[in-house]
Amino acid sequence: MRDYSKQVLSGEGDNDYARYMCTDALLSLQRRPDEVVHRDELLFQIVHQSTELWLKLACAELREASELIRKGEVAAAARLLDRSSLCVELVTGQLEMMRHLSPWSFQTIRTVLGHGSGADSPGWRGVQRRGREIGRAFAALVDERGLDVAELYRSGQDTAELRLAEAMVEWDERVSLWRVRHYKIATRIIGHDVVGTQGTPVDVLAKLIAYRFFPELWQVRTELTRTGPMGGYHMGESA
Repeated sequence: MRDYSKQVLSGEGDNDYARYMCTDALLSLQRRPDEVVHRDELLFQIVHQSTELWLKLACAELREASELIRKGEVAAAARLLDRSSLCVELVTGQLEMMRHLSPWSFQTIRTVLGHGSGADSPGWRGVQRRGREIGRAFAALVDERGLDVAELYRSGQDTAELRLAEAMVEWDERVSLWRVRHYKIATRIIGHDVVGTQGTPVDVLAKLIAYRFFPELWQVRTELTRTGPMGGYHMGESA
């Protein structure tokens, strides 16, 4: 009979769970109680550190999705994009914890942040890089297969290419929704007409909300509206 009390993995930790998950190292990455200047530093660090973990997964999925697109494995790429979108959704949801950080409390926490800024987040930098990579891979696929993206929608057929396009739009939208929530949280905590820890005006975040990774896929919506049954109406012409 197997002895489940015996740990079989090597590494640091009292048990196999701790050794595989590296919990000792993971849980030591936050500032200790004797180091913090405010109790809510733990909240602040955990929100941001867990964000980096989710974005690490999101970037890994995006990287593989790009490779699959280049190989022509479109359906598989769409599934990985869906997983990456869920990562971004989870990151957005955990910003709710920041609502429990009062504006005055953050002023104390801010004194120990140095010039640290979300602009230096490796996760978000990776998201931007991988997002552009997905866009290039999709553009090459469209050219290689001679696709008319608008026609993919008009046809009404549930093709792998259409599902990929929709997965890309979903991912693009999820990133934008995170930006909206992040901007609102930032202004809720430190206000408007102020600068962040690197001297960047907070209201610059508002301009990023309109950024689109795949503008051609959003432009398709405009094309479909203009060429649809009510196209004349939306162009300002008489029906």
